[in-house]
Amino acid sequence: METILQAVELLIQIEQDLSVPKNVRVKVKNAMTALQEESLEQALKINKSLQELDDIAADPNIPSFTRTQIWNVVSLLETQKP
Repeated sequence: METILQAVELLIQIEQDLSVPKNVRVKVKNAMTALQEESLEQALKINKSLQELDDIAADPNIPSFTRTQIWNVVSLLETQKP
């Protein structure tokens, strides 16, 4: 559970970075929302979030620093997959 909180904190930083394109910030927000959904099991939360983050990482318009941040979050979440 602590790992999910760390991931959400990192995603908040990305979302608040105004140098990140708006479409990327929207997907980051979606990934955060998925992680914070109370009604889902942890594995489903992580999978939904990882889908959004994979889409972001594949975006050619994303700044390289932001892509690295996204990969860090993905790595963090993948350690929690059952």
